[in-house]
Amino acid sequence: MKSLEELRALREKMKSQIDNRSVASSDETVIKVGMATCGIAAGARPVLEALLDEADKRQLHNVSISQTGCIGMCRLEPIVEVFKDGQKYTYIHMTADKARKVIADHVVNGNPCKEYLIGEN
Repeated sequence: MKSLEELRALREKMKSQIDNRSVASSDETVIKVGMATCGIAAGARPVLEALLDEADKRQLHNVSISQTGCIGMCRLEPIVEVFKDGQKYTYIHMTADKARKVIADHVVNGNPCKEYLIGEN
């Protein structure tokens, strides 16, 4: 790194790679699991594992699943955010079984699981 401009360019590149709210393409689905201490304490780790296992079992190559920090609604943990078709869906009080249903119904078939969405239950 030789200049401030190179540092700024690197910063912008890295920001674009970690932007939680953007989807790389219209056919890609991005899934984020809240894995701060509140999420982990509420059971987010089995939820993340279920999402990863189900996506792997179904060979979903257009799905990106990762963990994120605190989403800010600790009392609703575990929380899963799904970014699909330019929309954000926030699933609350998730379990491993609910996570598998989200993959099957929402990610694969395009039908959001309304009973798990924030504001719907």
